[in-house]
Amino acid sequence: MKTKIRRSLLLLFLMLLIAGDTSAQGLPVYDNTNFISLAKQLIESAKQTSQLIKTVDFLKQQKERIEKVNNAIKQLRAVQEIVQNNQQLYELVRTDLKEILSSQYIRAKEIDQVSMAFNSIIITSLEELSFMQQLLKSNYLEMTDAERLSLLEAQKMRSREMVAEIKLKRKRYQSIIAFRKLQDQVNNRANNYE
Repeated sequence: MKTKIRRSLLLLFLMLLIAGDTSAQGLPVYDNTNFISLAKQLIESAKQTSQLIKTVDFLKQQKERIEKVNNAIKQLRAVQEIVQNNQQLYELVRTDLKEILSSQYIRAKEIDQVSMAFNSIIITSLEELSFMQQLLKSNYLEMTDAERLSLLEAQKMRSREMVAEIKLKRKRYQSIIAFRKLQDQVNNRANNYE
């Protein structure tokens, strides 16, 4: 028992020795002004967050509008190129067909064939222009701008191909005319062998 008392006294002495430096802390005190300023800051940050959300929504709407304008510009450029290609096509047919048909080296039976070759391309071109007009005037089958643009791009490529085809036909018929002209010169040259 004596050892128990000694241990407890020693323990008590050590506790007092250690606790002698510290001062007693009372109940915590809360300052209401800090709480009020925190609440004000939270309310202000909520307002800023709502403004940021409105700004993000506004920017999304502007992005969509810019994309629509961009698609409209792409469609306009595609239409311009199609129209330019068709104008070039008509001009080539008008001048070249007249030149080819008025050549003395094109036979009478070939005139219909040459005319039909050029006319078939012009008819196809007119059908393409009519389709493009319907596509642009009405909301063709409830299409999106991207789908409409892809159709216009495909039509633009076809118009380029038609111009290339007309140029190829013109070159072919001009080669035929040049060959027949050369053949005529060879056949009708004067004999100077004497």
